[in-house]
Amino acid sequence: MTDSLLEKLAELPKDPGVYFHKNKRGEIIYIGKAAVLRNRVRQYFQKSCGRDVKTEALVAEIADVDWMVVESEIDALFLEAEMVRRYLPPYNILLRDDKSMSYVRINYKSDHPTVTMTRRPLDDDAEYFGPYFNALSVKRALKYLRRAFPYSTHAGVVPKRACLLHHLGLCPGLEENKTSLKDYRENLKKLMQYLKGERVQLINTIERGMKQAAKNQDFEAAASLRNQLFSLRNLAKQIIFSDKEFLDISKDQGLNGLADLLGLAKVPRRIEGYDISHMSGTDTVASMVVFNNGVPDKAHYRKFKMRVPGNDDFAHMEEVITRRLSEKNRAAWGLPNLILIDGGKGQLSAALKARDGAGVAIPMIGLAKREEQIIVSKDMKYEIRNMKNGGDLGLGGGTGLEAGTGLGEDHIPYSIFHITEAAVRKLGGFVEESEDFLTINLPHSSHIVKLLQRIRDESHRFAVSYHSVLKGKRQTASLLDEIPTIGPATRKKLLRTFGSMQGILQARQQDVEKLLGPKKSTILWQYLRAYRKTS
Repeated sequence: MTDSLLEKLAELPKDPGVYFHKNKRGEIIYIGKAAVLRNRVRQYFQKSCGRDVKTEALVAEIADVDWMVVESEIDALFLEAEMVRRYLPPYNILLRDDKSMSYVRINYKSDHPTVTMTRRPLDDDAEYFGPYFNALSVKRALKYLRRAFPYSTHAGVVPKRACLLHHLGLCPGLEENKTSLKDYRENLKKLMQYLKGERVQLINTIERGMKQAAKNQDFEAAASLRNQLFSLRNLAKQIIFSDKEFLDISKDQGLNGLADLLGLAKVPRRIEGYDISHMSGTDTVASMVVFNNGVPDKAHYRKFKMRVPGNDDFAHMEEVITRRLSEKNRAAWGLPNLILIDGGKGQLSAALKARDGAGVAIPMIGLAKREEQIIVSKDMKYEIRNMKNGGDLGLGGGTGLEAGTGLGEDHIPYSIFHITEAAVRKLGGFVEESEDFLTINLPHSSHIVKLLQRIRDESHRFAVSYHSVLKGKRQTASLLDEIPTIGPATRKKLLRTFGSMQGILQARQQDVEKLLGPKKSTILWQYLRAYRKTS
């Protein structure tokens, strides 16, 4: 063990957090979580501890240790999962027991909303929180949270009467109208707010509601809110799902490195990633993923069905950025501090064109595939000086700070890039300069590249997922989809009654008329006449 590593171990705090083991080349080889960082990390270097062969191999490679302090064990659980997905350390793959990760699923829009655990998030309008490696810890967290926010787990068959958990105060009792669906959904909103890390805002809201209810002499509601408040405060710092309030982003080397590389005045807290997915120009979609403080914020992901026809990635990228930066979406979603485009100069040019057309000054960069090169556009309003002696390589990413950009003061420092050759060389990279773009080449092991790859890959995954859904729907679409006045509810009624499309074609007209009425059945018959002759 080296002297520098001994000094690092002496500095370990007693707080919960995530630790990073590195090899001699500075590459992260293992990421873990700890309730007490000092105790957990030091265990690796205690000779008295019995270790298996794989752990011995890991310890033999450790040359340096780094860590990030968080608020709680659950917070460490969440951060560990995200960092493993970002860096893909080799020993996590070798040592990890669970092959897949767990998510908390809340189907808020259902007529009988439930809170469950799943290992496979779907595009089904439900809210997903995660991923988490340790499903047991997450289940324990939900058990505590259920005392404050009673929820149902009756997925599938719903019981006819209130269950035992309702009498224990852990289930809303929708089965016997013990709680209205409206009140239950309000309760789930609070639970989701807590899972998103908005603990402080939630407690303040409940406290204000309790005082207002007492003032209105609604003592039953005030008592309910008081009990909820006590349950939350009793959790203290044990169960906190937070990627916003307590995460110290000053220690995220990817975010800080990105800010230093681009010369941003502040770390970009909200980064949005965009990608296009299609198959030979059909079912073309675009994805928007959001990373807050370096971790995915799935509640803010958005998907777009492209209106521009054909196979044209540049036109589709221009369309999605135009729609994203519309006044309506700016007001509803706010603005990011940085936008990452999946693609090279062509895709980035199209995105910049849409951004400039919207009149905002948000910095944009591209990540080209294969060599993982960072593409930055030059802004010709600024002087491009010589690259020698650490001079400026270029200023870009904005159209200037003209009035009416729609950006608040917090966004102004993000609107200009200030890239220097010294900053790039410090990261072990080099720059290639063309007439309109700078291409920044960094080592693939760089924290910055790992962060951008993680955002790019997530935007690609989300786009492909939505494309697959549309493709599946198109392939399974029936003749009924093209008939006017025959909507989803009527299609379900027909298929439920006659069993299949073939059954509908063979049905008697009076049976269809009895089911749909004379007007709809006449329209249906006119459209299906040709198919009935051949069936």
